[in-house]
Amino acid sequence: MAKWFETHLPKIVLAPSFIAILIFVYGFIAWTAWVSLTRSRLLPRYEIEGFIQYDRLFASPRWDTAMNNLYIFGALFIGVSMILGLILAILLDQQIRVEGAIRTIYLYPMALSMIVTGTAWKWILNPGLGLEAMVKGWGYENFTFDWLVNPDMAIYTVVLAAIWQSSGFVMALFLAGLRSVDTEIIRAAQIDGIPTWRVYVSIIIPSMAPIFLSAFIVLAHLAIKAFDLVIALTGGGPGYATDLPATYMYAMAFSRGDIGQAAASAMIMMLVVFAIVVPYLYSELRARND
Repeated sequence: MAKWFETHLPKIVLAPSFIAILIFVYGFIAWTAWVSLTRSRLLPRYEIEGFIQYDRLFASPRWDTAMNNLYIFGALFIGVSMILGLILAILLDQQIRVEGAIRTIYLYPMALSMIVTGTAWKWILNPGLGLEAMVKGWGYENFTFDWLVNPDMAIYTVVLAAIWQSSGFVMALFLAGLRSVDTEIIRAAQIDGIPTWRVYVSIIIPSMAPIFLSAFIVLAHLAIKAFDLVIALTGGGPGYATDLPATYMYAMAFSRGDIGQAAASAMIMMLVVFAIVVPYLYSELRARND
């Protein structure tokens, strides 16, 4: 009995967690997929009706706005965060004296929640309280910075806040990658008279391709599930000008009482995540097998 218990102890310990994940993660994913194929409104229905909810979803102007905002937000957030993080990492890689202090300053925003970040930037960008009011107080009465209340520009305030919070994290990833590069290769290139910028462009950065891919996956995941930052900063407004798929899903489920639409939008979000993560996992597994 003791030997049997010792052999099966790991399974016994892991069984509750496995069962909980099976029910509360995969079980609810399956439930959401089922509901998305029904005529559910305020209360769920379980008679399969086909892709009615998806037809409604793709015909919704608000969903089109949410997806367009996701493209804008995702492209700018991922692109600028990676470029800014790489530049900061390269600067810190020069072994400057105050590296520890600078690294702490840039990493600090990552320690804040998205709610705090959104609230802080809401104050900063508020035309009556923040940056615009401050500059006008300096005597520049014609200065305006109304992105927060401008439907055409509001999504870019979300981009600014997200970059501010996440670029330090990307910097830390890239800095770790830069420090892992073999210094002998760099010294040999410098001895051959290759300029420092060329060493980074031709040798160091290409060798960091896995780190670039990891940073892209993390940032893409953050972009797709962005919710609390939008809620704290713009509330999805003005109107629904800054809606993202996550805020659309929340509005359908809890404000509009349309569970079917919420489930359909959730499934589309999951498919987008799969489209990003599955190729990454495939490439990782293939690299290990090779």
